[in-house]
Amino acid sequence: MSSGNIVQQVKTWLASERLIVKEQNDERAEAHFLIKYPHGPQGHMFAVVIPKGRDLVACSSMTRVDSGQQEEMKRHMQEDENEWNEWVHDSRLQLINTSVDWGMHMGHVGDKKPGPLQAFNVSLPIWFDGLTKNELMQTLRRLWLAKLGVIHEIKYAYGPGSGKPGPVDDWADRLKSQSKKDNNQLDYEAQEIEFNDEMSFGSGFDPSEWA
Repeated sequence: MSSGNIVQQVKTWLASERLIVKEQNDERAEAHFLIKYPHGPQGHMFAVVIPKGRDLVACSSMTRVDSGQQEEMKRHMQEDENEWNEWVHDSRLQLINTSVDWGMHMGHVGDKKPGPLQAFNVSLPIWFDGLTKNELMQTLRRLWLAKLGVIHEIKYAYGPGSGKPGPVDDWADRLKSQSKKDNNQLDYEAQEIEFNDEMSFGSGFDPSEWA
């Protein structure tokens, strides 16, 4: 099946599930959709990307940690460093056990990244030869549940937060470096960083990671 047919098929499947879909301009992709999954107030923002020159659909989602929760993490780090390190270790194991691809963004202190946890992302590819509506929807569900697991652990350990997204040092550093370039030549990841929905969930995916 051609990538053009795949794009139309994915659009049809998402529409049939009545998901909120926003099409994005992306020169590196045959199609780039931002969708809210699942319906209702528990929905998170996901990116569904069909990269050019690849035979896969990439699904991903980024979560920013609340500023109040980050402050609680900082206190935890200072009061009991060993317990904090154990919490981070357990969070990584939890993500590994979900069998999704993931990354964690930790707060910077100079060249070190001791914390707090500022953001994390989850992603999965679906290759064209295994792409069905069921596989697409189950992938979104798996990613959503992987996110929820970490989100609930954060709330349990560090409270409900302040309701405002906290800083992400990795993103700030990248945006500073991008400011030196022409605004019309911002790279793919920087464009992704700028998008956040009302629940402070953004999205990001680099097709080159699936080389």
